[in-house]
Amino acid sequence: MTGFVTQEWLADRLGKVVVVDVRDGWEYDGIGHLPTAVSIPFDEFRADEHAARADGQGQGMLPGEETWESLLGEAGIAPEDDIVAYDDTHGVFAARFLVTAELYGHDPEKLHLLDGDFSAWQREREVSRDAPVVESTTYDVSPPTETPLVDMETVAAAVDGDAVLVDTRDDREFEAGHIPGAVQFDWREVVEEDSRGLKPLDEIETMLADRGITPDKRLVLYCNTARRISHTYVVLRHLGYERLEFYEGSLSEWEAAGRPLETV
Repeated sequence: MTGFVTQEWLADRLGKVVVVDVRDGWEYDGIGHLPTAVSIPFDEFRADEHAARADGQGQGMLPGEETWESLLGEAGIAPEDDIVAYDDTHGVFAARFLVTAELYGHDPEKLHLLDGDFSAWQREREVSRDAPVVESTTYDVSPPTETPLVDMETVAAAVDGDAVLVDTRDDREFEAGHIPGAVQFDWREVVEEDSRGLKPLDEIETMLADRGITPDKRLVLYCNTARRISHTYVVLRHLGYERLEFYEGSLSEWEAAGRPLETV
Protein backbone atom coordinates (compact mmCIF):
# COMPACT_ATOMS: atom_id res chain seq x y z
CA MET A 1 0.00 0.00 0.00
CA THR A 2 1.44 3.35 -1.00
CA GLY A 3 0.02 5.10 2.06
CA PHE A 4 -0.97 8.73 2.38
CA VAL A 5 -1.37 11.41 -0.27
CA THR A 6 -1.73 15.15 0.27
CA GLN A 7 -4.59 17.42 -0.72
CA GLU A 8 -2.34 18.95 -3.37
CA TRP A 9 -1.52 15.54 -4.84
CA LEU A 10 -5.21 14.68 -5.08
CA ALA A 11 -6.33 18.09 -6.36
CA ASP A 12 -3.91 17.69 -9.29
CA ARG A 13 -5.38 14.27 -10.14
CA LEU A 14 -9.13 14.74 -9.74
CA GLY A 15 -10.77 12.95 -12.64
CA LYS A 16 -7.73 10.69 -13.06
CA VAL A 17 -8.12 8.68 -9.85
CA VAL A 18 -11.22 7.28 -8.18
CA VAL A 19 -12.12 9.15 -5.00
CA VAL A 20 -14.15 7.15 -2.46
CA ASP A 21 -16.14 8.79 0.34
CA VAL A 22 -16.89 6.28 3.12
CA ARG A 23 -18.97 8.57 5.35
CA ASP A 24 -22.68 7.98 5.88
CA GLY A 25 -24.87 8.63 2.86
CA TRP A 26 -26.60 11.59 4.52
CA GLU A 27 -23.25 13.31 4.99
CA TYR A 28 -22.29 12.74 1.38
CA ASP A 29 -25.63 14.11 0.13
CA GLY A 30 -26.36 16.75 2.75
CA ILE A 31 -22.99 18.24 3.64
CA GLY A 32 -21.19 17.75 0.38
CA HIS A 33 -18.20 15.73 -0.70
CA LEU A 34 -14.93 16.03 -2.57
CA PRO A 35 -15.35 16.70 -6.30
CA THR A 36 -15.76 13.47 -8.34
CA ALA A 37 -16.08 11.34 -5.17
CA VAL A 38 -18.36 8.29 -5.16
CA SER A 39 -20.15 7.20 -2.00
CA ILE A 40 -19.48 3.79 -0.43
CA PRO A 41 -20.59 4.16 3.21
CA PHE A 42 -18.62 2.27 5.84
CA ASP A 43 -21.64 0.26 6.98
CA GLU A 44 -22.03 -1.20 3.49
CA PHE A 45 -18.61 -2.84 3.40
CA ARG A 46 -18.42 -3.84 7.03
CA ALA A 47 -20.20 -6.92 8.34
CA ASP A 48 -22.47 -6.21 11.32
CA GLU A 49 -20.32 -5.98 14.44
CA HIS A 50 -23.17 -7.34 16.55
CA ALA A 51 -24.21 -10.30 14.42
CA ALA A 52 -22.25 -13.45 13.73
CA ARG A 53 -21.21 -13.89 10.13
CA ALA A 54 -23.11 -16.58 8.24
CA ASP A 55 -19.81 -18.06 7.05
CA GLY A 56 -18.61 -18.47 10.63
CA GLN A 57 -15.82 -15.90 10.40
CA GLY A 58 -16.84 -14.02 13.53
CA GLN A 59 -18.14 -10.51 14.11
CA GLY A 60 -17.55 -7.31 12.21
CA MET A 61 -15.32 -8.95 9.63
CA LEU A 62 -14.82 -8.60 5.89
CA PRO A 63 -18.04 -8.09 3.93
CA GLY A 64 -17.70 -11.13 1.66
CA GLU A 65 -16.40 -11.27 -1.90
CA GLU A 66 -19.77 -10.94 -3.64
CA THR A 67 -20.75 -7.92 -1.55
CA TRP A 68 -17.42 -6.26 -2.29
CA GLU A 69 -17.66 -6.95 -6.02
CA SER A 70 -21.16 -5.49 -6.10
CA LEU A 71 -20.23 -2.34 -4.17
CA LEU A 72 -17.22 -1.49 -6.28
CA GLY A 73 -18.89 -2.45 -9.54
CA GLU A 74 -21.90 -0.22 -8.83
CA ALA A 75 -19.54 2.64 -7.96
CA GLY A 76 -17.84 2.28 -11.35
CA ILE A 77 -14.53 1.11 -9.92
CA ALA A 78 -12.31 -1.21 -11.95
CA PRO A 79 -9.56 -3.47 -10.58
CA GLU A 80 -6.89 -1.38 -12.31
CA ASP A 81 -8.05 1.97 -10.87
CA ASP A 82 -6.05 4.17 -8.54
CA ILE A 83 -8.20 4.81 -5.46
CA VAL A 84 -8.03 7.59 -2.87
CA ALA A 85 -10.32 7.10 0.15
CA TYR A 86 -11.34 9.57 2.83
CA ASP A 87 -13.80 10.06 5.69
CA ASP A 88 -14.32 12.76 8.31
CA THR A 89 -12.71 10.89 11.20
CA HIS A 90 -8.98 11.35 10.56
CA GLY A 91 -8.99 8.51 8.02
CA VAL A 92 -9.74 5.54 10.27
CA PHE A 93 -12.84 4.38 8.36
CA ALA A 94 -11.25 5.11 4.99
CA ALA A 95 -8.22 3.07 6.02
CA ARG A 96 -10.51 0.12 6.65
CA PHE A 97 -11.83 0.45 3.10
CA LEU A 98 -8.31 0.40 1.69
CA VAL A 99 -7.21 -2.59 3.75
CA THR A 100 -10.33 -4.45 2.60
CA ALA A 101 -9.46 -3.62 -0.99
CA GLU A 102 -5.93 -4.95 -0.50
CA LEU A 103 -7.17 -8.15 1.11
CA TYR A 104 -9.49 -8.70 -1.86
CA GLY A 105 -6.67 -8.31 -4.34
CA HIS A 106 -6.61 -4.67 -5.45
CA ASP A 107 -3.05 -3.63 -6.30
CA PRO A 108 -1.67 -2.11 -3.06
CA GLU A 109 0.34 0.40 -5.12
CA LYS A 110 -2.96 1.85 -6.32
CA LEU A 111 -4.47 2.38 -2.87
CA HIS A 112 -4.09 5.75 -1.13
CA LEU A 113 -5.42 7.42 2.02
CA LEU A 114 -6.02 11.17 1.99
CA ASP A 115 -3.85 12.90 4.58
CA GLY A 116 -6.47 14.79 6.52
CA ASP A 117 -10.18 14.25 6.08
CA PHE A 118 -13.28 15.91 4.65
CA SER A 119 -13.21 18.75 7.19
CA ALA A 120 -9.56 19.48 6.42
CA TRP A 121 -10.31 19.56 2.69
CA GLN A 122 -13.36 21.77 3.17
CA ARG A 123 -11.29 24.39 5.01
CA GLU A 124 -9.08 24.92 1.98
CA ARG A 125 -10.99 23.78 -1.10
CA GLU A 126 -14.37 23.57 -2.73
CA VAL A 127 -16.71 20.66 -2.12
CA SER A 128 -19.52 19.38 -4.34
CA ARG A 129 -23.12 18.37 -3.77
CA ASP A 130 -23.47 16.72 -7.17
CA ALA A 131 -22.94 12.97 -7.31
CA PRO A 132 -20.84 12.02 -10.34
CA VAL A 133 -22.43 10.01 -13.12
CA VAL A 134 -20.62 6.67 -13.19
CA GLU A 135 -20.84 3.70 -15.48
CA SER A 136 -21.02 0.42 -13.59
CA THR A 137 -18.22 -2.08 -14.05
CA THR A 138 -17.65 -5.75 -13.43
CA TYR A 139 -15.31 -5.85 -10.49
CA ASP A 140 -13.80 -9.30 -9.90
CA VAL A 141 -12.15 -10.09 -6.59
CA SER A 142 -8.79 -11.81 -6.97
CA PRO A 143 -7.39 -12.48 -3.48
CA PRO A 144 -3.58 -12.47 -3.33
CA THR A 145 -1.75 -15.67 -2.49
CA GLU A 146 -0.21 -13.99 0.55
CA THR A 147 -1.89 -11.46 2.86
CA PRO A 148 -1.02 -9.89 6.22
CA LEU A 149 -3.98 -11.67 7.85
CA VAL A 150 -3.22 -13.96 10.78
CA ASP A 151 -5.55 -16.11 12.83
CA MET A 152 -5.99 -16.51 16.56
CA GLU A 153 -3.64 -19.50 16.82
CA THR A 154 -0.86 -17.54 15.13
CA VAL A 155 -1.38 -14.67 17.55
CA ALA A 156 -1.40 -17.03 20.53
CA ALA A 157 1.93 -18.47 19.39
CA ALA A 158 3.30 -14.96 18.91
CA VAL A 159 2.63 -14.10 22.57
CA ASP A 160 5.63 -16.21 23.57
CA GLY A 161 7.55 -15.62 20.36
CA ASP A 162 9.66 -12.86 18.87
CA ALA A 163 6.79 -10.67 17.66
CA VAL A 164 5.67 -7.34 19.09
CA LEU A 165 1.90 -7.32 19.62
CA VAL A 166 0.57 -3.81 19.07
CA ASP A 167 -2.74 -2.81 20.68
CA THR A 168 -4.10 0.25 18.87
CA ARG A 169 -6.91 1.03 21.34
CA ASP A 170 -7.00 3.81 23.92
CA ASP A 171 -5.54 3.82 27.44
CA ARG A 172 -8.76 2.89 29.21
CA GLU A 173 -9.41 -0.11 26.96
CA PHE A 174 -5.82 -1.31 27.17
CA GLU A 175 -5.77 -1.11 30.96
CA ALA A 176 -9.05 -3.01 31.23
CA GLY A 177 -7.63 -5.97 29.32
CA HIS A 178 -5.24 -6.73 26.46
CA ILE A 179 -3.48 -9.69 24.90
CA PRO A 180 -0.60 -10.66 27.22
CA GLY A 181 2.66 -8.92 26.41
CA ALA A 182 1.13 -6.38 24.04
CA VAL A 183 2.34 -2.80 23.85
CA GLN A 184 -0.14 0.02 23.45
CA PHE A 185 -0.05 2.50 20.58
CA ASP A 186 -3.35 4.37 20.27
CA TRP A 187 -3.96 4.95 16.55
CA ARG A 188 -4.90 8.57 17.27
CA GLU A 189 -1.42 9.39 18.55
CA VAL A 190 -0.22 9.94 14.98
CA VAL A 191 -2.95 12.49 14.15
CA GLU A 192 -2.81 16.24 14.72
CA GLU A 193 -6.10 17.59 16.01
CA ASP A 194 -5.71 20.98 14.31
CA SER A 195 -4.71 19.84 10.83
CA ARG A 196 -6.65 16.54 11.12
CA GLY A 197 -3.75 14.95 9.26
CA LEU A 198 -0.59 13.11 10.18
CA LYS A 199 1.99 14.47 12.57
CA PRO A 200 5.51 14.88 11.11
CA LEU A 201 6.85 11.47 10.14
CA ASP A 202 10.02 11.79 12.21
CA GLU A 203 7.89 12.50 15.28
CA ILE A 204 5.78 9.41 14.57
CA GLU A 205 8.87 7.25 14.11
CA THR A 206 10.23 8.43 17.46
CA MET A 207 6.95 7.59 19.22
CA LEU A 208 6.94 4.14 17.65
CA ALA A 209 10.56 3.44 18.54
CA ASP A 210 9.88 4.45 22.16
CA ARG A 211 7.38 1.54 22.32
CA GLY A 212 9.76 -0.90 20.65
CA ILE A 213 7.82 -0.73 17.38
CA THR A 214 10.62 -0.69 14.80
CA PRO A 215 10.89 -1.79 11.14
CA ASP A 216 13.18 -4.72 11.90
CA LYS A 217 10.59 -6.44 14.10
CA ARG A 218 7.64 -8.65 13.33
CA LEU A 219 4.56 -6.68 14.32
CA VAL A 220 1.09 -8.12 15.02
CA LEU A 221 -1.63 -5.46 15.07
CA TYR A 222 -5.02 -5.72 16.77
CA CYS A 223 -7.81 -3.63 18.31
CA ASN A 224 -11.42 -4.68 18.99
CA THR A 225 -12.92 -5.23 15.54
CA ALA A 226 -10.08 -4.48 13.09
CA ARG A 227 -11.09 -0.89 12.29
CA ARG A 228 -8.45 1.03 14.23
CA ILE A 229 -5.61 -1.29 13.26
CA SER A 230 -6.41 -0.47 9.64
CA HIS A 231 -5.25 3.12 10.16
CA THR A 232 -2.09 2.03 11.99
CA TYR A 233 -1.43 -0.51 9.24
CA VAL A 234 -1.58 2.19 6.56
CA VAL A 235 0.65 4.50 8.62
CA LEU A 236 3.28 1.78 9.07
CA ARG A 237 3.16 0.86 5.39
CA HIS A 238 3.63 4.56 4.58
CA LEU A 239 6.73 4.54 6.78
CA GLY A 240 8.13 1.51 4.96
CA TYR A 241 7.43 -1.17 7.56
CA GLU A 242 7.18 -4.59 5.93
CA ARG A 243 6.85 -7.21 8.68
CA LEU A 244 3.22 -6.47 9.49
CA GLU A 245 0.55 -8.96 10.50
CA PHE A 246 -3.12 -8.06 10.76
CA TYR A 247 -5.24 -9.89 13.35
CA GLU A 248 -8.67 -9.48 11.78
CA GLY A 249 -10.51 -11.22 14.60
CA SER A 250 -8.89 -8.87 17.12
CA LEU A 251 -9.98 -8.77 20.75
CA SER A 252 -13.63 -9.57 19.94
CA GLU A 253 -12.63 -13.02 18.74
CA TRP A 254 -9.89 -13.44 21.36
CA GLU A 255 -12.26 -12.79 24.27
CA ALA A 256 -15.09 -14.85 22.80
CA ALA A 257 -12.72 -17.82 22.65
CA GLY A 258 -11.87 -17.42 26.33
CA ARG A 259 -8.24 -16.54 25.72
CA PRO A 260 -6.33 -14.92 28.59
CA LEU A 261 -6.17 -11.16 29.07
CA GLU A 262 -3.62 -9.07 30.88
CA THR A 263 -4.67 -5.99 32.84
CA VAL A 264 -2.83 -2.91 34.08
